[in-house]
Amino acid sequence: MSARPEISIAEVQEAIAAAIPDREAIVFRDRRFTYRDWNERTRRLANYLISLGLGCHTPRSALAGWESGQDHLALYLHNGNEYLEGMLGGYKARVAPFNVNYRYVDEELVYLLNNARTRAIVYHAEFAPRVAAIRAAVPTLEFLIQVRDDSAEPLLPGAVEYEAALAGASAARPAVEWSPDDLYILYTGGTTGMPKGVLWRQSDILFAALGGGAHASRESLVAAARAGSMKILPAAPFMHGAGHWIAFTALNGGHTCVIQSDVKRLDPADIWGVCERERVNFLQIVGDAFGRPLLDELDRHRYDLSALQILLSGGAPLNAALKAQFLAHIPHLNVIDGLGSSETGGQGSHISTKETGASTGRFMPGPDNVIVDEALTRVLAPGHEGMGWWAKRGRVPLGYLDDAEKSRKTFIEIEGERYAVPGDRARHLADGTVELHGRDSVTINSGGEKIFAEEVEHALKQHPAVYDAVVAGRPSERWGSEVVGIVRLKPGQAVSAAELIESMSEHLARYKLPKAIVFRDEIVRSPSGKADYRWAREQALGASAP
Repeated sequence: MSARPEISIAEVQEAIAAAIPDREAIVFRDRRFTYRDWNERTRRLANYLISLGLGCHTPRSALAGWESGQDHLALYLHNGNEYLEGMLGGYKARVAPFNVNYRYVDEELVYLLNNARTRAIVYHAEFAPRVAAIRAAVPTLEFLIQVRDDSAEPLLPGAVEYEAALAGASAARPAVEWSPDDLYILYTGGTTGMPKGVLWRQSDILFAALGGGAHASRESLVAAARAGSMKILPAAPFMHGAGHWIAFTALNGGHTCVIQSDVKRLDPADIWGVCERERVNFLQIVGDAFGRPLLDELDRHRYDLSALQILLSGGAPLNAALKAQFLAHIPHLNVIDGLGSSETGGQGSHISTKETGASTGRFMPGPDNVIVDEALTRVLAPGHEGMGWWAKRGRVPLGYLDDAEKSRKTFIEIEGERYAVPGDRARHLADGTVELHGRDSVTINSGGEKIFAEEVEHALKQHPAVYDAVVAGRPSERWGSEVVGIVRLKPGQAVSAAELIESMSEHLARYKLPKAIVFRDEIVRSPSGKADYRWAREQALGASAP
């Protein structure tokens, strides 16, 4: 087997910018940045960070997998060119940037920034009051970089304005030696527990999730970038992997990353309008939470989407009924469910077209994706009996930041090879596809049976009156735990809990059916569209049987 290529993200982007300097890299509102512009701005940010004394202090070879020898830069931003510049500028300074959920309250922010041992933060001005409120509680935080926005918030004491920092820094190549071992850090969403910082080598995440794919060398990547011609719009927040993975896939492919104008909320008219105006070829969304509002807008207005070739749902699969509706509106579309996780990168995909029809739940696994047995001792062959764990080998993370115990539990060895096992139950079918059953952390154990929340949610959403749904468990004297559905109905629709539960019996065994339904005006999700299972459990605990 040939040696795998080892390349840093900074190195790849410098080479691509040299190859296609005049092509547009990023389009955001009235700003249009070529690869030359993007390269210069990220160099300037890198040189500013280096001037602060930030960088890499301990080589990877001297560290355990869960340890970092680099300074950490928090990105507390909405989508925009500054977010992507913050990432690449950090990499060029050998600083490790990480994502901050802009919906966190003060207590959550303090936890995250301290957990990450944050030394610097780039934040939109509207978040300045919150940064000021928590600053004293994060003793490692030294440097504040404030991005101007429409909030009119003044510059915090001791902070530097982002554009001023870039203007005062050199546009020369930073005087550091980039390494494939330099870190990429992605914090998990924290919807089922406390956020964890997943540590990847840049070279590994580049090939696992950021567009490196099957390229055998830097030269191969650059050659492919020369031919890049797509307009790609990642609509998900960049503060989650689902969003910035696609943004960097675009940039590492020599394509143009287009950003919607309204980045503070999901505005379907804005997204479709930008797709029409910029002739977007590839739109990335996150599951039904994005899909339904976008379809509602297509029902109300017509858009010229003749350039749109791919609709990718990353981070959560699209319901089959919604896929069929997208294909009815845009018959030439390829609707793709892209499966991945913070701990694995890309895992698998499912493609629906007008010709093949729409379905959900089975995936074609990507390279090095396998199913391992319950005891985590061997890889299971396709067609195996029983359930296993979806696992990824080869290019996988180093560990969780400063957490040896969780690192050893998730990143294991089988016969001398490292695997990431993030906790998804699955079965490898004889035809080579993988049947995904869901994350073990949101599995409901009821009467000795394991019930997967995602499977029940899918059945709930089949009812024509249901707009959105999430499922959680609650304690039960009889069953130990029982299923509760939390449902948002479509406007003007009415259905009883009993009727809804009975309709699900067409799709599920009766033991999997909810024991109660809670109706809510909204389903709480993260900005990326993922279900907030802590909120769902709170709703389930207050539910009563029908």
